[in-house]
Amino acid sequence: MSNQLKNLNKRNNYIILAENFYYDNEKNKAIKFYEKALNFQGDDEETVGILYDLAYIYDEMDKFEDALDTYGKIIEIDENESGAYYGMATIYERMGDKDEALRYYFKATEIDPEYDRAYFYIANIYDDKGEKKKAIEYYEKVIQLVPNDHIAYNNLGSIYEEIKEYGKAYEMVKKSIEINPDYYKALFNMGVIQKKLGNYRKAVEYYNKSIEKDNTYPYSYLNKSVIYIEQGKFQEAIKVLTEGIKFNPYAEYLYYNRACCYAKMNKIDDAIMDLRKAVILYPEFTEIIRKDEDLSSLYDDERFISLINRNEKQ
Repeated sequence: MSNQLKNLNKRNNYIILAENFYYDNEKNKAIKFYEKALNFQGDDEETVGILYDLAYIYDEMDKFEDALDTYGKIIEIDENESGAYYGMATIYERMGDKDEALRYYFKATEIDPEYDRAYFYIANIYDDKGEKKKAIEYYEKVIQLVPNDHIAYNNLGSIYEEIKEYGKAYEMVKKSIEINPDYYKALFNMGVIQKKLGNYRKAVEYYNKSIEKDNTYPYSYLNKSVIYIEQGKFQEAIKVLTEGIKFNPYAEYLYYNRACCYAKMNKIDDAIMDLRKAVILYPEFTEIIRKDEDLSSLYDDERFISLINRNEKQ
């Protein structure tokens, strides 16, 4: 057997060992054996494959610098590996460097003009940065490439809702629901749009549908409760918020809104209890509490005063 063949066999054995350790969730050992595999010469395509596997593991372990370095090694072998630029972009995004993430996402699309996921995350970043026109442009690009991308339609509809173009928002979210009737965020966003259009009954229907698909999304309960609160239906709102808290026990704003309902109904003890929980979860509520007229029935209560003063001292 030639030395070259022996080296290939050793490399392949180390790859198999690395994969087995990875599937056994022993990631450090997987890294060790992938690195051993790289010590033996093989073709560039296989080497790139090993490096991608290493980069993914570093990413999963939040070893961002190691992941970036590994993607860089891929680019050294082949500067046209769009996936490596995309991988680097995702790492920079996770590190909070959105501008650098954008740079690498765009690099991926320069190499592969049909890289739809890169366009998707470009749109996401522009949306987060408040650059809505650019976000719309790139979500539309995603839809051109992937006409059945229900999440892109939903996100686009959400942007149109934010900029008060409710007709376009409705059409985009409607399309998202047509593609995937089970997507809870699209159902939620349709609830938001229906409320903005003055269709409160329809809004409640869509919030209910969203809750049915995912009862751990707290904003569906929150927005549904707000409709009842605005209508003076505090008991109905409390029922919704209580259900929301059951499935989302750390959603501070659900406790806060329920406290406001209890205060409106003059159920002082219940209101104080919920305010305490809300402040424990989110101490910044203190400033809002002192100015919220919905809590005026509590202003003279010693427990309410103590709650504010205690959080002022902390």
